[in-house]
Amino acid sequence: MKLTKKTHACVRLEKDGRTLVVDPGMFTEEDAVAGAEAVLVTHEHPDHFDEARLRAALEADPELAVWTLRSVADRLAAAFPGRVHTVGHGDTFTAAGFDVQVHGELHAVIHPDIPRITNVGYLIDGGRVFHPGDALTVPDHPVETLMLPVMAPWNKIAEVIEYVREVKPQRAYDVHDALLTDLARPIYDNQIGALGGAEHLRLTPGASAEV
Repeated sequence: MKLTKKTHACVRLEKDGRTLVVDPGMFTEEDAVAGAEAVLVTHEHPDHFDEARLRAALEADPELAVWTLRSVADRLAAAFPGRVHTVGHGDTFTAAGFDVQVHGELHAVIHPDIPRITNVGYLIDGGRVFHPGDALTVPDHPVETLMLPVMAPWNKIAEVIEYVREVKPQRAYDVHDALLTDLARPIYDNQIGALGGAEHLRLTPGASAEV
């Protein structure tokens, strides 16, 4: 499986000539969804779900389909009947040839005064890749490659390190990193790499790795 990092929380997965994209949001390159058969969206926040751009992609490619939770699906389904699928915790499905299991229900707490929204994570191909969205969800399945939300308004580095320890992946690639300045990256790299207990890696936007 080829994993390509796009800006912030978005990744492209390619296998057997087919492509799946997770969380193309407002910080993501405009071509992130180009050529994909399926898009997975973890939640409604615009850094993960750019509604106008995803609508344009669906209009441009009648074969493109979306799997997401209800809060996002309700905004797309009427315009694209049969192509927007609502999923929740415990569901399983196949998209673009990838087997997907859904884990989690709620977005991490940003502040007690801000109501929590729904959020789901996607475990892909039996644990080859897990993308948790905006939550520190621990799936009930071994994970080879964890997409690690490394910097967000709702987390701190101690929680990120403990999350890696709890999931116990073989490797963790950073996502949710558009807010992390280059000056801070070495600090995060050193601390997560030294304390997380898994190989900690970063891909620049557009770079790829085999996982």
